[in-house]
Amino acid sequence: MRASLNLLRLPQIKNKTIIINTATLENKVTFILLVAILLACTITADAQTVDEIIQKNITVNGGLDRWRKVNSMTITGSMNAAGQDMPVRITALNKKGVRFEYSMNGMVGYSLLTDKNGWTLNRFAGQTKPVARSQEDVQQSQDGLDIQGLLVDYKSKGHKVAYIGMDTIEGAECYKLQITLSSGREETEFIDAASYYLIEAVRKIKTNEKETVQVSRFGNYTTLDEGIVVPMLFSIGDLAFSLKTVEINKTIDEHIFQPDEVALKK
Repeated sequence: MRASLNLLRLPQIKNKTIIINTATLENKVTFILLVAILLACTITADAQTVDEIIQKNITVNGGLDRWRKVNSMTITGSMNAAGQDMPVRITALNKKGVRFEYSMNGMVGYSLLTDKNGWTLNRFAGQTKPVARSQEDVQQSQDGLDIQGLLVDYKSKGHKVAYIGMDTIEGAECYKLQITLSSGREETEFIDAASYYLIEAVRKIKTNEKETVQVSRFGNYTTLDEGIVVPMLFSIGDLAFSLKTVEINKTIDEHIFQPDEVALKK
């Protein structure tokens, strides 16, 4: 699963007090967010083209036809920050919107993203009304609305992918892919050469004209009833996520991607 739930604003904990910073969730929170894709190869990467690697990736993850049919994801689970767990719910409609909702001590906060706007409601910081996300933030987060994953039909999406060698992540030999998205954002993916799973993604994120690096890791890959494979465990920086359920193609009311007081009026 890539949750390609991309660049959602998430809570962090400092001194056991929850505050909302500009930490972001990407790939498909968009898991999200987001959809992490499995890459597989049976010969050395040097002897393959990028397209061959990607084709095997998509085949191992259930095949192109199955991923093209993924139109929505509804995810429940928990997020751990500084040793504290809080329930989370992620609802994503492909290329339309993502809602990331979290709760703790009876308070509920959320982050919203659509193809045009975004909002956050951080009750932990004393907010009582949703706050609009900046247009810069919304614009660079658009890749997160693609819940099918960056590599599915990547050429038609305007992305470029290059194999740039081998690397080692925590003792595991990995294939290294450089992805340049149509938005100009860059992402490097590290694929375990033994299991062929994506185990780490490094993303460059620009916030307030400052570029930062975000590291995500993925594990506990599970095959869903629909035949696609998603990671049920992943981390984004210091935040650790454990997924309980992942439902595919449930009907979603697009009003949930608007601030609550706006959606209630519709």
